Amino acid sequence: MAQKVHEIMTANPATVSAQTTVSEAARVMRDANIGDVLITEAGQLRGVLTDRDIVVRAVAHELPVDTRVQEICSPSTVTCAPSDDIDRAVALMREHGVRRLPVVDADQLVGVLSLGDLAIERDHRSALADISAARPNR
Repeated sequence: MAQKVHEIMTANPATVSAQTTVSEAARVMRDANIGDVLITEAGQLRGVLTDRDIVVRAVAHELPVDTRVQEICSPSTVTCAPSDDIDRAVALMREHGVRRLPVVDADQLVGVLSLGDLAIERDHRSALADISAARPNR
């Protein structure tokens, strides 16, 4: 069983710049079959944009599709390091109520750890692990 974040994180996560439009970020998520993109500038994490952010903060407020992601993303608040113990990452996710945890090394984004990653690693027989491991049903 994996013990460190780098063993189960998704390396090279999908990123966009703060100036990317909401519609373009949504296309990145759709094409990669993911529920979030990380906002970066020069490799440094600036925020997180989820599909829920798009719905609640843009669509529900009828913002134009050319709205920039910096206007609706959540600023980056909590991260972990690739060398952190998985238990520490789980505690951070629990404490901050997040489903995705950016992984940062020397101020550079190197990955993301999701609940799905943890489910597959920790309890591969769970419903969440099955859903996370399944192929997309587009």
